[in-house]
Amino acid sequence: METWRPFDSGSSVGAVGSEGGRIVLDEQHPGGARITIERGGHTAPFSITCGVYGWMVHTRFFTTEAEARDECAAMKTALSDLVVTLNGTEGDIEAAGAMCARFVERFP
Repeated sequence: METWRPFDSGSSVGAVGSEGGRIVLDEQHPGGARITIERGGHTAPFSITCGVYGWMVHTRFFTTEAEARDECAAMKTALSDLVVTLNGTEGDIEAAGAMCARFVERFP
């Protein structure tokens, strides 16, 4: 399994993220996914924004950092599986869309 790595060599940590909070974790999967945890955003104390390049972006909100980090770990495992599967769909947009929808349903 390919491993997650700091996005942009870790330079984004501490910057303001898409939810208006400070980035505390920002990692990228070599298969084409990214996941970010922010603290102190506009909507909630913590948020996770994740995406698979070219397919989806999804954001979740949390009250505590511990909850966000636990969910982030589970999401990273699922995203790893998703990018491998999506890369094998060979342009089947309907199948890829259904896989992304299942991910969002699993992590509302």
